[in-house]
Amino acid sequence: MATFPGGCALLFGGSGGIGSGISQVFAQGGSDVAIVYRSNHDRAEQVTQAARDAGRKATVHQADVVSAEDVQAAVAQAIAAHGRVHSVIWAAGPLVNQRYLASTPMDEWRHAFDVEVHGFFAAAQAVIPHMREQGGGSFVTLGSAGHDWWPARDGMSVAVKASNEQLVKGIAKEEGRYGIRANSVLVGVIDAGQLHELTRLGQIDERWVSNTHRLLCLKRWGTAEEIGQACLFFASDEAAYVTGQRISVSGGFGV
Repeated sequence: MATFPGGCALLFGGSGGIGSGISQVFAQGGSDVAIVYRSNHDRAEQVTQAARDAGRKATVHQADVVSAEDVQAAVAQAIAAHGRVHSVIWAAGPLVNQRYLASTPMDEWRHAFDVEVHGFFAAAQAVIPHMREQGGGSFVTLGSAGHDWWPARDGMSVAVKASNEQLVKGIAKEEGRYGIRANSVLVGVIDAGQLHELTRLGQIDERWVSNTHRLLCLKRWGTAEEIGQACLFFASDEAAYVTGQRISVSGGFGV
């Protein structure tokens, strides 16, 4: 069991393939959770029920993160339900079609920034005043292992998440005086969510799998729960003196 202040971890994208695994790890690790979803209400309810089954208080909140008003409403609901948000875990993001940068449609590019960067910025602005009042808190974003080794055709994901890397550093610098920390988990190829959907769409094939495995030190895909363990560490009191940092959960991608 990890240790946390009172309140909940607020998981944006908590009903997704990776987000649901993070929720499970936090619930089993001793934290109450507030799950924010956009459209898949049934899946969000399943995730919250699993947390309740683990003995934790869990709530579900709907928001489209491209709307700052929706984000603010979800934050207010979570605070009302739990009394405090001790951590924000940012796992929201659109499907990233595998394309070279030169072939990436501008509308997809803009939408990705609206969801991941502008959405996270709205969440930070909504939660930081609350965390200051409560004596601190933690932000954890999901970045990309491509920040260390460029993956062909996944550039939109890398570029977008790199923006949030800088926001994490800014929050760590500006808010540390209030006991607010910010860190990121760089995500490799995870056997959940986007990998499954891109495989279904035919954008990932056996050649891609073979080529990617050659870049891994550990010859397997990661799991959502392994991403959750890194998030849990950053959000917990065990990492109380860790801020502005990142952990790459990538199986040694590109080493």
